[in-house]
Amino acid sequence: MLGKEFLIQRLCQDFARNIQMPKPIIWSPLSEKDFESILDYLQNSWDAQVAKDFMEITDKLVNHISVNPKLFPVIHKKKRIRKCVLTKHNSLFYRERKEAIDILRIYDTRQDPHKLKFL
Repeated sequence: MLGKEFLIQRLCQDFARNIQMPKPIIWSPLSEKDFESILDYLQNSWDAQVAKDFMEITDKLVNHISVNPKLFPVIHKKKRIRKCVLTKHNSLFYRERKEAIDILRIYDTRQDPHKLKFL
């Protein structure tokens, strides 16, 4: 029969093995420009609170992606690009690398999807 301490130690080791460390997030120049444009639009057309809410949603989901990069579906297998819906009007596209997560674009879903370029 195994001792209680051994079982607790084993459980803690298994738990520690399953914890994922967050990966660093790298924003591409295009994604930074997209984000700034969306914030400018929200502040000018709506108000500062709407822009702040968008920033909070984006921050929360980027943190989730950092911890669990496979959380959202792959939309381009060859380029390994995934899509995260931020709001009903905006989606975030990203790629996981071994050492980091690349945020590629934040795209307004009301635009023509054929115009979406990642590089």
